[in-house]
Amino acid sequence: MNWRRLNGQKIEASIKDAVEKTILKESELGHKLKVCIGTDSQVRGSVTEFATVIVFLREKKGGFMFISNYKMTKPMSIRERMITEVAKSVEISYHLCDLLDRYDVALEVHADINTDPHFKSNTALSEAMGYILGMGFVFKAKPNAFASSSCADKMI
Repeated sequence: MNWRRLNGQKIEASIKDAVEKTILKESELGHKLKVCIGTDSQVRGSVTEFATVIVFLREKKGGFMFISNYKMTKPMSIRERMITEVAKSVEISYHLCDLLDRYDVALEVHADINTDPHFKSNTALSEAMGYILGMGFVFKAKPNAFASSSCADKMI
């Protein structure tokens, strides 16, 4: 995956190295961090566009994010697309969790899935929740899943 900052600057280092460097820099500045990881997608014709974000929240001091965009041409049901979003967020979370644990940085995985059964995305809620919680991560869904439903959504 290719990662960039919000200003478009490409992240050249591995994502793990970039996150560690960021944690060390923010700690030096006296900031306590929390990381929220989320993915969103949009279907445009035969292409599904995805955006995964790593949001760094500074306690009472704002935040910033790293972004990765990618596309798939495989047709998917809404349920499959939601689970694919969650799988990408879990993959990145799992890749970073030992690093975040080492530096005592809290981690949340955000799913762009509505808790209201009247919405189509709700069909994947129980599977997504089980997947994320089963991996040992803190789970957030709409309306509390801002990393996926707001941040990633704006990056597609």
